[in-house]
Amino acid sequence: MSLLDLWKKSNSIPKCSAVIVAAGSSVRMGSDKLAAQLGSSSVLLRTLRVFELSEYVSEIVIVTRMDKVSEIAELCAQENMTKVSKVVAGGKTRMESSLIGVSAVKSGAKLIAIHDAARPLVSETLIKRVVCAAAEHMAAVPVIPSTDTLKVVDADNRVAGTVDRETTFRVQTPQVFDAILIKGALTKAAEKGLALSDDSAAMDMTGFKSFTVAGEEDNIKITTPRDLIFAEAILRSRGEL
Repeated sequence: MSLLDLWKKSNSIPKCSAVIVAAGSSVRMGSDKLAAQLGSSSVLLRTLRVFELSEYVSEIVIVTRMDKVSEIAELCAQENMTKVSKVVAGGKTRMESSLIGVSAVKSGAKLIAIHDAARPLVSETLIKRVVCAAAEHMAAVPVIPSTDTLKVVDADNRVAGTVDRETTFRVQTPQVFDAILIKGALTKAAEKGLALSDDSAAMDMTGFKSFTVAGEEDNIKITTPRDLIFAEAILRSRGEL
């Protein structure tokens, strides 16, 4: 290897395979939230485009419901999503879908990002921040400080204690991990029959402490019709609507 090749290798940016989890049932929305219009595009397409355009993403795997696989694959082809390598059917739980997704990425992947398809306002800056942190620390998650006072409530609906707000954070996606570590962590969680709603929780169970980076207040998750109103307001403030 020449000195020029060594220089190029040392200065290359980290890249990840992105698993976009889109297998939810949208119960609280009342209809398919990923197909909902957000400005001139659907929620799902807005999410995919950010990862398609990111230089820190080399591949996209979409995990969706069985009845949506063909539809989404066709949509990606129509929209010329060249990074989408696979569209696969997910499992019964979020954790099962994540495991299916990370198992479907290309074998050479060093880093894997897992992102909620229902977070369409994720920015290129946040993707870069989390990928670069994971390249250094092997696992990184974006977090937002909690601004509310949080209480522990017992089975009798009585306050049992107060959570220290200074050490409490809201976790977002994308969460980026070393490929081998996250595959192992999710496999162990599946073997134990756990239904984890957060992928970094699987890492917690192994004893590995994920590094945290600053999340973004705009990176909201679309769960209810009201969230679409908030998302539209954010896009309007950005001049993107």
